[in-house]
Amino acid sequence: MVFVSKKAKKLADTVDTLKLHGVDEAIALVKANATSKFDETVEVALNLGVDPRHADQMVRGVVTLPKGTGKTVRVGVFAKGAKADEATAAGADVVGAEDLLEIVQGGTINFDRCIATPDMMGLVGRLGKVLGPKGMMPNPKLGTVTMDVAAAVKAAKGGQVEYRVEKAGIIHSGIGKASFAAEDLRANFDALVDAVIKAKPSGAKGKYVKKVALSSSMGPGIKVDPAELTAA
Repeated sequence: MVFVSKKAKKLADTVDTLKLHGVDEAIALVKANATSKFDETVEVALNLGVDPRHADQMVRGVVTLPKGTGKTVRVGVFAKGAKADEATAAGADVVGAEDLLEIVQGGTINFDRCIATPDMMGLVGRLGKVLGPKGMMPNPKLGTVTMDVAAAVKAAKGGQVEYRVEKAGIIHSGIGKASFAAEDLRANFDALVDAVIKAKPSGAKGKYVKKVALSSSMGPGIKVDPAELTAA
């Protein structure tokens, strides 16, 4: 049996679990229910009509949230020479090649996003079993395997987030902090949803966005009317 605290029960009682809310109304409810002592993350859950077990139904990409994430993102870059210098100048937290490989293989990962120049992928490939399960393996489709490391580092630190559909067909992503202004959360929400809708795979059949919910880290989920998104 799952234990539910008195606080969680009280917050849940403020939400009509059957009602589909407008986006602005849902954001207002999420902010009102974010009553923890820390600044809770506001999260979106999108239930999509896809089966990610099929390659032609995978939904994955990156999007830059216009109002930022509210988080400090540590960026690691695998590069040498001038490109390593560019990464450092752009604000990368960790930069290296064979030396960084050894550090990661030793179990220390001092970064949240990983970027690499193409010539480093032979080296980085050895870390597949370490970085892969954490979703941090550099990927050219996500802009994390690139010669323009400076731009990639700035994007990662400036509000860029990666989204990827899970086995159950759901995308979870943070869109900011509860302390953000409602209009800023709405701008980030719209940016994420727009990116996911544009990323609709060719193999997806039927209704694409089936369910949408907003919540804070410790707050109850607020259902959003999917029709409001697709009509926009």
